[in-house]
Amino acid sequence: MDFGVTGKLGGYYLAGQYRKNAAAGKSGGVSFAELAAAKAAGQSDVSGMSFKDMWQARYPGAYYHVMDGSAISQGAWDRNDFPLEKFFRDDTDTSVTNWKPTGAEPEATSPQVQSRWNSTLGQKSIIVPPELEEKMKNDPELAKRVMANVENFITTYTATSVRPGRVCSWLISLDENGEIEKYRVTGGGGNISGPTEEEQRQFEAEQAAKKKRREEYARLNEESALKRRLMEQEADERYYKDSMTKKAVSIAAYRPPRSGRWPGAPRPHRRKPQYIRPGCTSSKSRAS
Repeated sequence: MDFGVTGKLGGYYLAGQYRKNAAAGKSGGVSFAELAAAKAAGQSDVSGMSFKDMWQARYPGAYYHVMDGSAISQGAWDRNDFPLEKFFRDDTDTSVTNWKPTGAEPEATSPQVQSRWNSTLGQKSIIVPPELEEKMKNDPELAKRVMANVENFITTYTATSVRPGRVCSWLISLDENGEIEKYRVTGGGGNISGPTEEEQRQFEAEQAAKKKRREEYARLNEESALKRRLMEQEADERYYKDSMTKKAVSIAAYRPPRSGRWPGAPRPHRRKPQYIRPGCTSSKSRAS
């Protein structure tokens, strides 16, 4: 059974091993990578070699893709159904960086996952962002440093985390500065009794980190939804208060005065009552 490991090099856990290698003169600097790449390419030095040339000279048959690996979320990258096998061929296009899961994550032991991982064993692939590619074309020294860093990582990881006899595939994504942004290492063969203690610890740590990220994402979504509801409620209350205030002002503006007559309105005609003394009749009565 194959065992896959994913990661993001943000914790510098290999830094100590790098320093030990450098002190011992083992794969620790640019000169080692330069000599190894030049030797593999049959050249006396690496002057004029591009990063792609050094990468494929050091690892014959390795794949090289210029695309923005940062567009792939860490959550998608870590999933067992992430289509990593698409990076182990030459006709891969940038649409793979937009991959989104469509269902529940399958188990690592499922036949589909094992089949896809098996198809990549023994191969290497690297993702280089366009910005870095342009920088390295104009700065050969930068290309050498990036190559040394990548080779150092593969060498150190193999020495510290891969059991003897295991065959691994390597998928590495660089950031725009040439640092390893994230990686996937899939191993098969060798002692199949189970993962090493180091692999098991790393696997458990990754699962715990994934769970923590999912819980944090759910918490942020819940807080965002609550905040949105409160904002909507406050907006409704402000609208209601404004409406009531405008209504009160409108009523006050059109309320008639105490006299019951609006300013400028014509006075009603009131006929004064006639006083008739007892025993007398009105002129109208006498005329009749």
